[in-house]
Amino acid sequence: MPDTSERPCIVVGIDGSPAAVDAALWAVEQAVDADVPLRLVYVIDPRPGAVDPQDQARRVATGEIALRHALTAVEATERPVKIELEMLQGRPVETLLEAARPASMLCVGARGYRHSTSGRIGSTAAALTAAARCPVAIVRAHRPHHRSDRAVVVEYTDTPAGGEVMRRGLDEARRRHAPARVLTPARTAAEVGARWDRRLAEWRHSFPDVDISAVHGPGGTLGYLSVHGDAVQLLVTARNRPGGIAALLGAPGNKALRDTDCSILVCEPHTAL
Repeated sequence: MPDTSERPCIVVGIDGSPAAVDAALWAVEQAVDADVPLRLVYVIDPRPGAVDPQDQARRVATGEIALRHALTAVEATERPVKIELEMLQGRPVETLLEAARPASMLCVGARGYRHSTSGRIGSTAAALTAAARCPVAIVRAHRPHHRSDRAVVVEYTDTPAGGEVMRRGLDEARRRHAPARVLTPARTAAEVGARWDRRLAEWRHSFPDVDISAVHGPGGTLGYLSVHGDAVQLLVTARNRPGGIAALLGAPGNKALRDTDCSILVCEPHTAL
């Protein structure tokens, strides 16, 4: 039988939480549009000491239930997506990273995998985004009936990585038929002036079907999201963003996005496309 583990796919971390099911549902359209399988992966974290066969059997059964629950939710969408199920054993972060090695995207729920991080909000997501070789989506919720005109916000930096993130963000806006809002540092317009205007014009020329506009917010990205989070469906940013990714994925980001379903897509600079 051919080995499917090296084929392009979209990997979703499943841990039995509602957030993981939301991540799987969010990833369905990504897999359909990319024409790749959706691989649902459950990781059994080994316990130290001797293996108790009964305990191991219970943990396997728990994983099977979690995978079946996610599978049922995905199948209920009736979308033409191939679904693969995989149960692995190992430390969750390292095992998910290895499972996602050939993936075009890794998706996790914003509130999943708490058992592996002692309740530290965002620590698993931060560890995944720090080392993943593909973009990582941190999915807050899946609410397909919310307003479709909510924006895709792209956090832009005037660097080569910033250009890759822009292309990924504009692709996401086009795919979702959503407006794109380019979030730049407040100093950008004054410092780069005409160069920024030319770049914005180039993006509008390359993506004529996307409503693209620049926005600024007091307090940077978190300040903007605190005010406009309900009008944003996705934030696209770089793994090496100024100030690091931890603030977006940890307590400050959770506070800014409280009661919203704004997900975060973190692009690895070299494989963002």
